[in-house]
Amino acid sequence: MRIVVLGGGISTERHVSLVTATSVCKALRSLGHQAIFVDIFLGLEDYAGPLEEAFAAEDGFCGRVAIEKQAPDLMAVVASRKLKSPSRLGKNVLEICQLADCVFLGLHGADGEDGKIQATLDLLGVPYTGSGPLGSAMAMDKAVAKRIMESAGVRTPAWQELCYIREEIPDLVKRLPIPCAVKVVDGGSSLGVALPENREELRDALEELLQYGSRVVVEEKISGRELTVPILDGRALNAIEIVPPEGSSFDYVAKYQSGAEGAKEICPADITAEEQSLLGDAAMRLHKALGLAVYSRTDFILDQEGRAWCLEVNTLPGMTPNSLIPRAAAVEGMSYAQLCEKIVLLSLEKRKDTSC
Repeated sequence: MRIVVLGGGISTERHVSLVTATSVCKALRSLGHQAIFVDIFLGLEDYAGPLEEAFAAEDGFCGRVAIEKQAPDLMAVVASRKLKSPSRLGKNVLEICQLADCVFLGLHGADGEDGKIQATLDLLGVPYTGSGPLGSAMAMDKAVAKRIMESAGVRTPAWQELCYIREEIPDLVKRLPIPCAVKVVDGGSSLGVALPENREELRDALEELLQYGSRVVVEEKISGRELTVPILDGRALNAIEIVPPEGSSFDYVAKYQSGAEGAKEICPADITAEEQSLLGDAAMRLHKALGLAVYSRTDFILDQEGRAWCLEVNTLPGMTPNSLIPRAAAVEGMSYAQLCEKIVLLSLEKRKDTSC
C-alpha cells in the first residue's frame, strides 16, 4: 500500500511525534509498503519531483530524529519553514495524502489529536488511522473528557475547570485545594502539567502554565501506582505500570529519556487479575463512551484501597518502538511492525463505516 505517515507539526509534542512517525514509517516499509514520512507543518518543501513518484523515495523521507530532553523550540521551527504562510499545513500535505491508500497519523497534541486533521481528511475522503474527529476532540479536551468519564461511571479525581488571567492568580492561590494537579486542557507528553504541594508552588505553576494557555483543569491529587491500559481492536491489553525515578514525577524527561533519568515501565504490571479487570473495563467503557476507534490508551492511578482513578485518554498515544502500546503488544507476541500494519488494516476496515 501507499501510506503517508504524518508527524511533526508545531505542537509541544513535536519531538515525540517525529520519532513516532519516522519509526512507524520505517516499520511499514520493512513489510513492503510504500510508506513515506511527511511533516504536517513543513510538508514536502525539500522534494521537487512529481508527487506520484514521492512514494518511491529511497529512505521514505525518514532521516534521523531523536527525542530531546527539552521541549521543542516551536518559534525556531516556524521561522525555518520556507513556506511563509499562516497555514498550519505544509507544502503539498493534502495533495500527497490524497494519493495514499491510507494516512497513518503519527501526530500528538494540537492539530493531530484534537480532531482537526481527522475532519480535514474526512472531507477529502482520505482514509486514516485511529479515531474520528469528534471522539478525538472530546478526548483531547481534558475538561470535556472529565465530563464523559463521569457520565460513563468511570471514577476520576474531583476537579474544576478554570479560565484565568495573571491578575487572578493571587486569589486562586488562596482558594484552590493543595496539593493538587493543574493541567492545561489540551496539553500532552507531561507538558503543561504541574503538581504543586504548597501555595508557593501553586502560584509558580499558574504563572508557568499561562505559556501553554489560560484554560486549565485543577484536580485532586491522588496518591498511588501509575498505570496505563491500551485498547486495541476492541479489547484491553495488559496494564503497564510506570514507576518514575525516585523523588520525581512522570514528567517530560522521565517519560522519554532512558537510563537513570527515565521512568521504569513494567509490562505486564504486577497487579491481580481483579485489578486488571477493573482497569481494563474502565478503559474499554471510556473508549466506547468517547466513540473511539481501533486503539487508545487510558491512564490511571490505582490507590491503596484498590480503586482505579482515571486521569486521561490518549487517542494517538506514542508509537515509538519503546512506547507503551508496542510494549503491551509485544507481550502478546506482536512485533512492532506487525502492530503498525494491524492499526492500518483495522483503520481501513473502520473507515468503511462512516459512523466511525
